[in-house]
Amino acid sequence: MFWKKKKLTYELQQSLQLNTPLQDMSFTVFDTETTGFAIGASDRMIEIGAVQVEGFQVTDRVFQTFVNPSREIPPLIQKLTNIKQEQVDEAPMPLTAIEEYFAFIEKNKSGGWVGHHVNFDEMVIKKELGRQKYTFQMPTSFDTMHLIRYLDPSGEQQDLEDYAKMFGTEVFERHRALGDALTTAHVFTELLKKLERQGIKTLADLLRIKNGGAYKFASQI
Repeated sequence: MFWKKKKLTYELQQSLQLNTPLQDMSFTVFDTETTGFAIGASDRMIEIGAVQVEGFQVTDRVFQTFVNPSREIPPLIQKLTNIKQEQVDEAPMPLTAIEEYFAFIEKNKSGGWVGHHVNFDEMVIKKELGRQKYTFQMPTSFDTMHLIRYLDPSGEQQDLEDYAKMFGTEVFERHRALGDALTTAHVFTELLKKLERQGIKTLADLLRIKNGGAYKFASQI
């Protein structure tokens, strides 16, 4: 039997000119928590968190919801995230939670998504929608790890908390979607400031990095 996928029609990315200054852009920094890393198989999403960044500043506009995974959260994940089974048992189902998140993005006229290892979180959302036979147009996204590597390609990969300490930014509740989104957002604003000093000032410049622009081998973060 073949299923025709339904399409979600939220405006997940504001239409912007390539010469738009990064200072004038709004970004949605987000994170997810899951029951494990096998998101293509048995593991499911249990939380989404997001915050808006505008003008190189983290705003007070945030989003958070638990998500019902329709399965038990493994004890190790409960201990890591401090998310308890009873918190997700009465939470919205994945489609409802994702639609609420998309409505937050649409309301805030986002110019793109940002995450730390963002491909994983994008895949989590894509897989959850796919289970319900839904698809959507993925917006442009930027990975803080990619930007860090651009500034310091020879540096060793570190944990998100280590980068926050390196940049002198606050570390919020770890292994929780909103907490990690906030930590990532503050790191992201510092990265934008450093990139601006390197001449990366417009959306086109940032896209050039995303698409494999030349690394600044001499620069240090």
